[in-house]
Amino acid sequence: MSERKKQQDVARNFDFHGPALDNIFNDYAELRAKCPVGRSEKYGGFWFLTKSEDIFAAEQDPETFSVAPSMLLPAFGTDDPLIPIDIDPPKHQDYRRILLPLFTPQVLKKLEDPIRQTARDLAKAFVERGSGADASYMFARPLPTIIFSRLAGYPDKDWPKFDAWVDDIIYHRVEDPERSRRAANEVIAYFDNLLASWQDEGESNTLIDYILRADIDGRRLTQAELRSYCYLLFVAGLDTTAWAIRSGLWFLARNLEDQRKLRARPELIPYACEEFLRTLSPVQAMARTCLKDTVIRDQEIKKGDRVALVFGAGNRDEEVYPNPDKVDVERVENRHLAFGAGIHRCLGSNLGRRELLVGIEEFLNIVPEFKAADLSQQWHGVSSLNLEF
Repeated sequence: MSERKKQQDVARNFDFHGPALDNIFNDYAELRAKCPVGRSEKYGGFWFLTKSEDIFAAEQDPETFSVAPSMLLPAFGTDDPLIPIDIDPPKHQDYRRILLPLFTPQVLKKLEDPIRQTARDLAKAFVERGSGADASYMFARPLPTIIFSRLAGYPDKDWPKFDAWVDDIIYHRVEDPERSRRAANEVIAYFDNLLASWQDEGESNTLIDYILRADIDGRRLTQAELRSYCYLLFVAGLDTTAWAIRSGLWFLARNLEDQRKLRARPELIPYACEEFLRTLSPVQAMARTCLKDTVIRDQEIKKGDRVALVFGAGNRDEEVYPNPDKVDVERVENRHLAFGAGIHRCLGSNLGRRELLVGIEEFLNIVPEFKAADLSQQWHGVSSLNLEF
């Protein structure tokens, strides 16, 4: 196969879900070098941007790149736009403003002790289970589930259902969209029932209570708006942080020198966590729709075309990061795209960062030196991560 034909195949078959993630960093490097703006035939066809500069520019230009009909490619099992990520200006700002007070440094400071205590309890239970235990199932997944569920006000008895819903909606939507849609419908029905019961029970200090009392221009949110908020917060609040924690542990289990460095110098853990976010990001790409004909690096993108902003590729751009494919736990300058970069930047980024940081700190504090028990387990997702210690 000629080099040009191979390059065309990489672009035409480009994907950022499932098994495609196993070797995606090699694809990123090839695409940035030879096809920084290209077109894939997956998911009905979409353009992709792989250079950090182009991604940042698109994030700052909502007049050209709309989030409608969805930032997700493919969508998360629902035809309705998710508030606020699938809403363009000027309405986007009104929706986003509702939740901003819940993610301030002052609010997050109050969550510090609960996050740390929960991480300690989970890490101790992991050690008690013994060498070979699954750190994803016992630590990375339950930590954000417990913290975010308490913040949101989800009843404790419902937590066991959440993992299966998240897996079906996020990780099965590519190969089995009907399974994803069924799970999405179950989640929507769950929140319809929860919202109805909440309105009957009166006020509390939870996220759900907060959005129930919120208003836009003097009106309360509609049932459809409330449902959309809850659906997005549920999916985003549980999965992405679990992925980030798991991928950080995955790396440390395979790089004992770095693990020892963080144990000896815990002041490096914040830098290491930013590196995990940069190089092993839970969100590899987000989609836009082009609102007008535009040209990027000599490629003509037409009005109506779908465009993927490939954060994972931009996060390894050699023009931005020295030795970009190295996970450098001492890297200080780290302006990455893991949370996005424009008006749609992740609303819960500070909470996710805190859960990741505290999770890694407490795992290293409590769990003895560990290594991968199964080298076939991949870096991405929230599937099993068995560790020996």
